[in-house]
Amino acid sequence: MFIMKNIRGITIVIACAIASPVSGHHSEAGIDMNSVVTFEGTVTEFSWRNPHVYLVTETTSEHGDPVEWVLQMGSIVTAGRAGWTRDSLSVGDRITVRTHPAQDGRPYGIVESVDKGGEVVSGAAYIAPQITASTSTLEGRWMADPTDLFSYPGGLDGFFRAHLDLTEKGKVAEAMYDELSDENPDSRCIGRPTPAQIISSSLFPIEIQLDETTQTILIRSAGSDEERTVYMDARGHPDSGERFFGGHSTGSWDGEVLVVDTRNFSDHRSPYQTGVPSGAQKHVIERYQLTEDGTRIVVDFMLEDSEFLATPMTHSRELIFTPQMEVSRFNCDLEAARRFIPE
Repeated sequence: MFIMKNIRGITIVIACAIASPVSGHHSEAGIDMNSVVTFEGTVTEFSWRNPHVYLVTETTSEHGDPVEWVLQMGSIVTAGRAGWTRDSLSVGDRITVRTHPAQDGRPYGIVESVDKGGEVVSGAAYIAPQITASTSTLEGRWMADPTDLFSYPGGLDGFFRAHLDLTEKGKVAEAMYDELSDENPDSRCIGRPTPAQIISSSLFPIEIQLDETTQTILIRSAGSDEERTVYMDARGHPDSGERFFGGHSTGSWDGEVLVVDTRNFSDHRSPYQTGVPSGAQKHVIERYQLTEDGTRIVVDFMLEDSEFLATPMTHSRELIFTPQMEVSRFNCDLEAARRFIPE
């Protein structure tokens, strides 16, 4: 079905259909993902930065006035999987853009695809990682198949809304949350600690490193540069008054299963990307087990936070061994992170 919509003086045909899966650092904040705007324009900026690559295109309204569209893409990692590079577009290029527009009518959107001279490239690609090798240890780089995550309307947002059972305090905090403001931690390059990074492994690989000398395990994510040290020397958690952004993690072996217990989290306004906070009661237990053929690890986790969650959340997912994946620095850029906020 097609309808006509007027945005800042531009009357554009919008195809109302189910959108292809697109989600990112702040997901689909303020975006109408059920509509697609198509227009031709001239590139005035192509910014290759995290958490989002941005494309700025100038077009003309039906009255002949110039209109500048600011268009959000995926991160460098996800855009790269779709075939994009920092040299894909140059200032002055003529392109045709399909974009999901902002709900408030401003010329801002999330790119679905770009057509440059007949070559069409999607805004981001969430492709299942290929099995290319096996291993006999949890060490290495791992990434989840994104298919399950994006079966939820809203991607990351939809996943957590489907799985979190909120207390009244949690419901109020979620309802009061303004995702299009500085209240959103994403606008300040503040990431989301476990278990969000396990879920985000559909977008960004994680790397596990074991160090027998220091009796520690390092779990690192390519998203938001999160690094977590798991202490394997039988120490306990510090006093509850000592709190950390990523929590304090201790680990032990249950046979061949790595069990990680994380407490002492700092307060976070939106660790699940939906406006549900977390506080001093947040507690996460993770279990990592290598599959028999060595191509995957099964990760189970239990999340509880009695202040905001009425019941614990449990989840299980498989991560594929992906030694070919890079876990490069994310280097979140504050200017790019804030760009989704209306002026």
